[in-house]
Amino acid sequence: MAGHLPGDIVSRRKGFVMHKGLVLADGRILHNTPFHGEHICSEEEFRAGKRLRVSRQPLATRQRVLRAAGRHETRGYNLLTNNCEHTVTRVAHGRAESPQLVSWVAGLAVASVTFALTRHPALTAAGYALGRSLSGRVLGQSGGKGAV
Repeated sequence: MAGHLPGDIVSRRKGFVMHKGLVLADGRILHNTPFHGEHICSEEEFRAGKRLRVSRQPLATRQRVLRAAGRHETRGYNLLTNNCEHTVTRVAHGRAESPQLVSWVAGLAVASVTFALTRHPALTAAGYALGRSLSGRVLGQSGGKGAV
């Protein structure tokens, strides 16, 4: 095993975003992808050759994850309502959320307003960064980092 325990949240880089999954009792990973929806795969398949990051969960959370995963009904992928981060937070915490998606939308919204007002690329980029940062602070995350 690679330093994670059943019930932990794992992630790996996927382009500009972090892809997330949940480690199950047998070491396989529950995650959600555009072509397969929510499904279970091996750690090797989940890694896809990338470095695996582990978010160690408290014992009570890991136990809740394993109970919920045992009765989890799989759903299809939807970027806005059921991406990998929604799947992980739904199973781990009982509510589907995607802080990274929120941060991207906030960044794009602030960047759009900035561009409309200034037509200046550097200020637009700064607006994007500001929007992502502010959404992260509002959500209690560092920079709104998460996964899609």
